[in-house]
Amino acid sequence: MKVALSLNYAHAKMELPIQRILRAEQLGFDSVWTAETYSSDAITPLAFIGALTKRIRLGTSIAALAARTPANLAMCAQTIDAMAGEGRMMLGIGVSGPQIVEGWHGQPWGHPADRMRDYVAIIKKILKREGPVSHQGREISLPYPKDAPGSSGLGKPLKSILHGNPNIPVMLGTATKGNIRLAAEIADGWLSMHLVPGSLKDYIPVLEEGFAKRTDGMTLKNFVIRGSVSVKVTDDVKKAIDAAKPHVALYVGGMGAKDKNFHKDAMIRRGFPEAAERIQELFMAGRKDEAAAAVPDDYIDDEGLLGPPDRIRERWGRWRDSGLTILSISTPNDEAVEVIGSLIGK
Repeated sequence: MKVALSLNYAHAKMELPIQRILRAEQLGFDSVWTAETYSSDAITPLAFIGALTKRIRLGTSIAALAARTPANLAMCAQTIDAMAGEGRMMLGIGVSGPQIVEGWHGQPWGHPADRMRDYVAIIKKILKREGPVSHQGREISLPYPKDAPGSSGLGKPLKSILHGNPNIPVMLGTATKGNIRLAAEIADGWLSMHLVPGSLKDYIPVLEEGFAKRTDGMTLKNFVIRGSVSVKVTDDVKKAIDAAKPHVALYVGGMGAKDKNFHKDAMIRRGFPEAAERIQELFMAGRKDEAAAAVPDDYIDDEGLLGPPDRIRERWGRWRDSGLTILSISTPNDEAVEVIGSLIGK
């Protein structure tokens, strides 16, 4: 299992923990991953990081489909990969939620699975440069159809001028079983959102259904599965757990509509259905502090590595043996990078 570093999108001020990233590279971390919602974007920071580092791979987790055309994302990925050194760039993509797709990007929610299928197909065609790119999809077509609204009728298939890396991996960040199956069918990996030690086995049959539809020989053995874990070095485990609860309450209670919230569904699948319903009820009623208090301690502790270094080391084996290809840590402190760095390869 490789170890990675996750970065959050910017809050009120744009900041990058460059020294932490450089230290992670020195300690043997495999990759660093950026994120985006409706704050800082996931692409620009990777170009900056790539210029200041030498080896660590660069990934998006996730680049939102609605933010860019597939051609533009392919251009961005090829450009960064060429400038930073071929083989470093990885694309993690996802749909995001309907509130962001429609409220921030001004695009219809439509049919996310169809959009992801079209998006991945177009990116891979662009990267491979086997000919001018043409794709007739259910959600996205290239060129833009001549009989579609506003068309000039002059669009024609084009081939990338840049001879970039044709093997930039494309992975799907998704949480629903149908789209996890789709990741195994069309992508190079799955960026899981809510896996904890012991839970991957529940998704293996779903992944195998996707692999069965492929013709390129992809199997679980060479398919990337990336998980995430929050790491905080502290002597007060309870305080660390409580500090994480408002973030969970925000996602379970408010990051989505009442009947369409992937994070709430994930909490239910992990065995906390009553808590998930209560958190959403409280959050949507504006009782955010109560919603945070309703997040179970075990839910936080199971998906994190929290506590003194010895406790983190003791619990590390559960993640190391979880079947993940890459484990990406998110942390607010540099000491956590040192602790996890000492565990790489162990």
